[in-house]
Amino acid sequence: MAKVLIVYYSAYGHIFDMAKAVAEGAKQIAGTEVKIAKAPEFPVVKEAMSGQEPYVHAQQQQADIPDVTQEDLTWADAIIWGVPTRYGMMPAQMKQVLDAAGGLWATGALEGKPTAVFTSTGSIHGGQESTILTTLVPLLHFGMIFVGLPYGENKEQLTAEGIGGSPYGASTVAGPDGSRAPVEAERTMASRLGARVARVAAALAAAK
Repeated sequence: MAKVLIVYYSAYGHIFDMAKAVAEGAKQIAGTEVKIAKAPEFPVVKEAMSGQEPYVHAQQQQADIPDVTQEDLTWADAIIWGVPTRYGMMPAQMKQVLDAAGGLWATGALEGKPTAVFTSTGSIHGGQESTILTTLVPLLHFGMIFVGLPYGENKEQLTAEGIGGSPYGASTVAGPDGSRAPVEAERTMASRLGARVARVAAALAAAK
């Protein structure tokens, strides 16, 4: 049995939707226990965005999701990160989670755990690949084992349509105004990513 943790940050709900699809995929692997937790929001952001209805609505939808803890990270056999882009990189909310886990880095507590990343951008060229690749750097410092999303399992990537998805991980395109929700192909790839990480985690656990 493998324990899969999905840690995400979602201002407008796109990554939250993808996180649920990732969880659905992981649960398809027999014996997998799945937990979803979110990166804590900054109080200054909550205050600044209190008048933005799409943000407020998205936060209300996530109200029952607990903030991630250090104990969650050590509990998991595998960790999948939901990371929206900020200028081609992870947002500060997610960076804070990783920075706060310095003690786990020092003890090697996350070493050997499978990991993966899924993301959301406003446009196709807004960081679909760079956000995942730059997020990979600190995960390698933690000693985690990166799991990608290969073409052979995800034919949806072989398209000229304006959808997310790359061999680096699942993704969605939110649109310039954030009104586009994840489409079926994007959710399907996210589900497969969850299942793939769960299989790897189960195999590694069985080998120990």
